[in-house]
Amino acid sequence: MSENSGTPLPAISGPAERALAAIGVTTLEQASEHSEKELLALHGFGPKGIKILRESFATHGLAFRED
Repeated sequence: MSENSGTPLPAISGPAERALAAIGVTTLEQASEHSEKELLALHGFGPKGIKILRESFATHGLAFRED
């Protein structure tokens, strides 16, 4: 089920993980293709998810897409 073509997502809440999966996001690299605003608009994804992704992005040299 996991893809080897990217960095796995960090541990986030179940609803946030399902929200990302619903738009096809399963890796950090895929998450970085979206803006904070886009992700916050997803049902089940909130500010805590943004914080967790932001911290993980910093570790891997990634960032959210700019609006």
